[in-house]
Amino acid sequence: MGRPDLSRRHLLSAAGGLTVAAGFGFAALGTGADALASGADTRVHYWNLFSGGDGANMIAMLDAFRKAHPGIDVKDSTLQWGNPFYTKLAMAAAGNRAPDLGVMHMGRVTGFSPGRLLDPWDVDLLAKYGVREQDYNPALWKRGVIDGKLYALPLDIHVQLCFYRKDVLKKAGLLGDDGRMIPVTSTDEWFDVLKKARAVQKKGLQTIGLWTNDQNFQWWFFVAFYTQLGGRWFNADNTEVLFDPDKATQVLEFLRRHVTDGYVIPGAPTGEQFINGAPFTWEGNWSVPVFSGAKLDYGATPLPPVFGKQATHAESHAFVLPHQAGRGGATNEGAHQLAAYVVTHALQWAAGGHIPAYTPTLSTAAYKKLTPQNEYVSAMDHQATEPKVWFAGSTGVLAQDLGPVVVSSTMGSAKPASVAQTMKRHLTKLLASKNPMDGRTAAQGGAVA
Repeated sequence: MGRPDLSRRHLLSAAGGLTVAAGFGFAALGTGADALASGADTRVHYWNLFSGGDGANMIAMLDAFRKAHPGIDVKDSTLQWGNPFYTKLAMAAAGNRAPDLGVMHMGRVTGFSPGRLLDPWDVDLLAKYGVREQDYNPALWKRGVIDGKLYALPLDIHVQLCFYRKDVLKKAGLLGDDGRMIPVTSTDEWFDVLKKARAVQKKGLQTIGLWTNDQNFQWWFFVAFYTQLGGRWFNADNTEVLFDPDKATQVLEFLRRHVTDGYVIPGAPTGEQFINGAPFTWEGNWSVPVFSGAKLDYGATPLPPVFGKQATHAESHAFVLPHQAGRGGATNEGAHQLAAYVVTHALQWAAGGHIPAYTPTLSTAAYKKLTPQNEYVSAMDHQATEPKVWFAGSTGVLAQDLGPVVVSSTMGSAKPASVAQTMKRHLTKLLASKNPMDGRTAAQGGAVA
């Protein structure tokens, strides 16, 4: 499964990313993968999956590192996003041809056989270059810890957001005195907001973009609202399914109602409709450069806590050390130094929409001036993540299995209560299945610190 709306992100985000890079004083297009500093003592091979605006920002950050550290050559390679990237990374690690540094989605780390395909970070070496556990949200740091060792160093948190047009909401009386969308704390309040927005919006447009027929987005939205309800997935030992079909049915009925009440046009291009005047769209924070580049009067807030508890779907990009036999020496230290540099200089990354994982960045005056980033930074503290099992994570087996059945409910080809039972059956089957990376079930995958 490829990245959702990949072509749109390539075409639109690139312009936004380049503008952002230039605005922070970095070279927007650096010397890239072929840039090798003359006279360097150490070379670090680095694989990533960043394209579009993300790619432009990463190149700018790498070029800044090269300028500041001429003794380290960085040879960076950008691979195809999604499962093709993970397949190639796994094969390289298994064949002892792995790069010195890589990037993964945090949710995929548990399934990547830490200790066999990934090497642990040297936390003392990270501390030498300014990165310590206390500089992170505790829950986020612990997501990268497996069997007591740190295998994933978080770079960011990327979240699903409720984007809204301030010009439309102002007409509908839905903006507070602070110029932001009024708070919503229940499903009734949310649908009242949609009703008022529809009454003043442009004709021919949907009221909200909801990616109704996209399995990834629908799964992400489900995870958020199921978490708001306090829903659980498995017990602590990953031996029992605790999935609650009644809570799941509430979420599925909520998503379905957007279609039955006419607030969504299934299949409509969500971002384009928002740019053209639709009041709302639910998108990932990576759309910030797109909407800012279109010079919209808009805001962005975490997904509304319609079930009473704040929780919005979140994933994280994280640096990893793909397994190398005999890892160590100057090259390994260079990989630690490069990762630490990018993490601690993440203002560039934040400008592209992501929330920096390194919390000191959040308190800087420069970050506080970023809009709409300063409106949704609170999502750091109420992340709705997938369970920490081998089959979870971005484009992982869990999303591929459950995403399509969520879509079937939202689109109306299956009833929510029936879909909820189907989801529980899928989870039961997955919990008993073995990770193809190491032949172990989730229960056999090691204790999580």
